[in-house]
Amino acid sequence: MSELKYAASFRELIVYQKARQLSREIFQFTARFPKEEMFSLTDQVRRSSRSVGAQIAEAWGKRKYEKHFASKLTDADGEQYETQHWIETARDCDYLTPQETESLLQRYAEIGRLLGGMIAKSDQFCNPSPYHVRELQADYIVSTSDD
Repeated sequence: MSELKYAASFRELIVYQKARQLSREIFQFTARFPKEEMFSLTDQVRRSSRSVGAQIAEAWGKRKYEKHFASKLTDADGEQYETQHWIETARDCDYLTPQETESLLQRYAEIGRLLGGMIAKSDQFCNPSPYHVRELQADYIVSTSDD
């Protein structure tokens, strides 16, 4: 198996690029929503869709600590699920067509799968720099026997 190409920036991550594209599409779709939805549904779906990419970017900045990296990616996954909920709500209100809804939901599910893969392989994204000193884990529990 070949080595994955190292991304120099979160902007190079396919999942980040897809999240940004979808947030732009959400903005375009929500521009058609009724004005009375501006401070409820429109705002909610726009904010959650934008948050997916923001959480990925934030995770990138936390790669020094694998658990923090995975935690932020988990937050991004939660935001994509929230966005799916708002998309379905918009469909329930007839603001989106069935075809628009299905396309958006499928692509958000793809983002979820990509995030899941990154979380499962977070160690590959969080390789320690050879310039950092790391110590081995200390033994905190010592077996003592008086025998």
